[in-house]
Amino acid sequence: MEVIYRYDGSFEGFLCCVFDSYVNKEIPWEFQDESHLAQSLFPVRWIGTDLRHAQRILVSLEKIDPWAKELVVKGFLTCAANKELLLYRFIRALYRVGKPLLRQLSDDALLPLLKAVRHLDGEVHLLKGFVRFSEFEGMLAGEIRPKNRVLPLLRHHFCSRMYNETFLLYDRTHHEALLHEPGKWAILPLEEFKMAAPSAAEAQYRRLWKRFYDTIEIKERHNPKLRRTHMPQRYWDTMTEFQDESYFLAGTEARPGSSPPLEQAHTPSPLPPSSPAVSG
Repeated sequence: MEVIYRYDGSFEGFLCCVFDSYVNKEIPWEFQDESHLAQSLFPVRWIGTDLRHAQRILVSLEKIDPWAKELVVKGFLTCAANKELLLYRFIRALYRVGKPLLRQLSDDALLPLLKAVRHLDGEVHLLKGFVRFSEFEGMLAGEIRPKNRVLPLLRHHFCSRMYNETFLLYDRTHHEALLHEPGKWAILPLEEFKMAAPSAAEAQYRRLWKRFYDTIEIKERHNPKLRRTHMPQRYWDTMTEFQDESYFLAGTEARPGSSPPLEQAHTPSPLPPSSPAVSG
């Protein structure tokens, strides 16, 4: 029977969909999370999230191969179209074929997932160097606009290197933020976030960085095409060196009506370090 599975949008909720499909001996036609509901002529089944069921699926994947579990965890973070169907087909094939599937890199059940995960890993690698933080009264704040949900994978990189800092990294695309205080971190939904004009000291640091970037270029070897290859243009709108003049104005120099340093819908407190790296 053709049926649509609806779930809460979390990774654990998706794993429960996989669990229920085997219990009910049915193959879902489509997966819909709460934020992407659509009308359909097919019957709809709501799948509740049961952490025990989700854990059983994860354990079964790890028993086959730890890399299989990693592919599924990362695959859920990708921006691939119909990623749930892509993951579901991979899991079904993995249960049927077993570990040998992971060596069949051109298999229709594995190749699309590999491509999506490679795109995710590539974006994570780039953003480790492209993130720019600004300082506001002892707190650092930065923004990114990624295609994939990269914060769970960027978390360890920034939290381990800036373990004594209080910082916030906001994902404009997925409306969530990584918050960190010494010994604590959390990835939480944050619908709105806006940075106001910098202090005089921060504005000076921004100008110095821009001047450094402009100065180290060898003018005679200016190559815009090569620059876009190494530094894709879609990342420029959150990078200090590509901003217009208003970005470098401090406090009272900025436009009238500037907001406080960190204007946002709410400021959640970071959770203990046991917070899950992958969540809905």
